[in-house]
Amino acid sequence: MEGEENSSPPFSGVFADCSLAFWTLCSVILPVVITLWCSFQRSRRQVLRRDIFRKSKHDWHYTDLFGQPTYCCVCAQHILQGAFCNCCGLCVHEGCLKKADHHFLCKEIMMRSDGEPHTSMEHHWIRGNVPLCSYCVVCKQQCGTQPKLCDYRCVWCQHTVHDDCMQSSLKSEKCRFGEFRNLIIPPYYLSTINQIRKDKRTDYGKLASSYGKHWTPIIILANTRSGNNMGETLLGELKILLNPVQVFDLSKISPAKALQLCTLLPYNSARVLVCGGDGTVGWVLDAIDEMKIKGQERYIPQVAILPLGTGNDLSNTLAWGAGYAGEVPVEQILRNVMEADGIKLDRWKVQITNKGYYNLRKQKVFTMNNYFSIGPDALMALNFHAHREKTPSLFSSRIINKAVYFFYGTKDCLVQECKDLNKKIELELDGERIDLPNLEGIIVLNIGYWGGGCRLWEGMGDEPYPLARYDDGLLEVAGVYGSFHCAQIQVKLANPVRLGQAHTVRLILKNSKMPMQVDGEPWAQGPCTVTITHKTHALMLYHSET
Repeated sequence: MEGEENSSPPFSGVFADCSLAFWTLCSVILPVVITLWCSFQRSRRQVLRRDIFRKSKHDWHYTDLFGQPTYCCVCAQHILQGAFCNCCGLCVHEGCLKKADHHFLCKEIMMRSDGEPHTSMEHHWIRGNVPLCSYCVVCKQQCGTQPKLCDYRCVWCQHTVHDDCMQSSLKSEKCRFGEFRNLIIPPYYLSTINQIRKDKRTDYGKLASSYGKHWTPIIILANTRSGNNMGETLLGELKILLNPVQVFDLSKISPAKALQLCTLLPYNSARVLVCGGDGTVGWVLDAIDEMKIKGQERYIPQVAILPLGTGNDLSNTLAWGAGYAGEVPVEQILRNVMEADGIKLDRWKVQITNKGYYNLRKQKVFTMNNYFSIGPDALMALNFHAHREKTPSLFSSRIINKAVYFFYGTKDCLVQECKDLNKKIELELDGERIDLPNLEGIIVLNIGYWGGGCRLWEGMGDEPYPLARYDDGLLEVAGVYGSFHCAQIQVKLANPVRLGQAHTVRLILKNSKMPMQVDGEPWAQGPCTVTITHKTHALMLYHSET
């Protein structure tokens, strides 16, 4: 008996150890299995969701959290996450996606043709999730105040109406497209144009006259990769307010193709809103120049700017602001475009001829809207672009971009890579040789702003200087002593070296390699001759603040 009593504890100890090891293993493996299972289910749902999105006529986007109280338009349940349509604003739970596709039509960009021309269309009502602070068109009381799926919104005119105020007459009433009727391209206009083209007619005059002289349809060209990456959000908001056919993502379609929509509109009526930086604006203006070459001068649009880039100097010059971060509602932006005044902007041809034997010289040709420079600011831009190409993910914020510029500017203050520029270069203004002081940089200006918001030609504003304009066919040429001098000018503690104004500028880089830039696009350039001459005018819109 004593032997049995002595042998039992070891067996129980082994059992206890095995039990502990088993449960420890379970506690480790079980969370891993659950995590893998959840990951598999999530991936499976994403594949199914993408398949539905691809086949759907709605422009679905999925969100993990809605920005305001939202209810599913199918099951009427309150939802925190789900899908919403960027065109009509429909919001649904993930499980109701297929039902929503069957039961709800999206915005029609072009009416189905029944052989007869249309000049009007009925409201397209969507129930629930009306915008905050919207008011009923019938009783003038606030809509969307109840914590449930309630009230209606027209996806075209954006009018809202209470459930109780919705009458049969309102359902069949003709939609007049609301506040932005003069900017919207109606679906029936495109269907009529399509019919005219089938009949091999090209006279759109009678059709256009029915819309009135104030009809100035807008085309949105947004670069979703610019600056602070707000392009995606803007695309969605603008598609809800306008006809989706008017809104283009420049990461998916080129400006040249998007601008062909202008050829379906009345002569000289279209307006273009470019959402991006100065580089995007230059890209669009180059596409407009191609339209001139194709003989489409009568369809040339006027261009407004929504600044999403880093510098935004052209936008600043035309009073559209130094940068957009969502502080102004999209509706107000469209109002500003409607009220803007048309002006002309000089565009310049920059021709660079490398030194060498006459028959082996290679020429590079650029188009300049803002400025050309050689020296420290071009070196900062060159270093910035080289860094951004290596790690593009770091440069998604306008603040980070400017901080990197500041770092390279501070570095150049110490190194002074561009010193003794006056010994390396010759400058001619309208054929007259200019004696240069001991400079590090030369800047040729077409517009008032430079370097992300600095009025370079004005400087401190305490000296008399010739008037600078963007439409007078003249360039302003200024010099800087270095990066520190540039910084002083930006905070109005110094004046630039004003070298003069000219219709033609010629620079000869004699025997060394120097950084150059045109409108923020930098490169390192060897010995060459740079000639800047007037090229053409661009039709722009100036934001006249009231």
